[in-house]
Amino acid sequence: MIKTAKIQGFKINLLKYNEALDFVKTSLDNGENIQIVTINPEMIEAAKQNPEFSDALKYAELVVPDGVGIKIALKFKGINQEQIRGVDFAKSLIELSAKNSYKLALVGAKPEINKKLVEVLKGKYPELNIVYAHDGYFKNDDEIIDDIKKSGANLVFTALGAPKQELFNAKLKSITQGVASIGLGGTFDVLSGSVKLAPPIYRKLGLEWLYRTLKQPERFKRIFPTLPLFLFHSIMDAVGGKAE
Repeated sequence: MIKTAKIQGFKINLLKYNEALDFVKTSLDNGENIQIVTINPEMIEAAKQNPEFSDALKYAELVVPDGVGIKIALKFKGINQEQIRGVDFAKSLIELSAKNSYKLALVGAKPEINKKLVEVLKGKYPELNIVYAHDGYFKNDDEIIDDIKKSGANLVFTALGAPKQELFNAKLKSITQGVASIGLGGTFDVLSGSVKLAPPIYRKLGLEWLYRTLKQPERFKRIFPTLPLFLFHSIMDAVGGKAE
């Protein structure tokens, strides 16, 4: 059983990068239904005000620390957990899919980004089986879920932004069988080459969020005061809480 810790009541799985990857592979090979969450501080703060979102996070089978703020919050509790970045994890899952003939569905982003991502991935991984792709501009979840079921996809990437992607994946999990879904936010933009990945120095220091904010100043309102507030709440929360 995977160890977990709780940050402000929300579970975080404590495992190494390769262990997280192995967990997904085993689930796919066994035909299990799982939801993977790449969690960050903004999601936790938002989930406190949204019961449905909160449930989606709490009942996900795998919750990995994507945001550096999560890593810091765990350190407050004396837990040294490596950061598992969504964009890196997505790349590894794509490689895993190509190698093991998993059927991949890509749901999210703008139409041109989604289309470009399919072209980039097919060019880079000729053996990759992309069975379904749809942009994030849809109103009827049920129609998309039905299309995913018909496609036979067993690995689903959703890039709809939080909480929409987590709610969509939770619904997908309740309807389908043998499907692993993961919410990836703006990852499609990066994987398609439309947005540059943060330079190595930013990634090494865990400051990808700062690089993205410098490039997209409109993100500032979303991060502040959310991030400082999250860290303050995490310090208060760290009085208790140990790994379970």
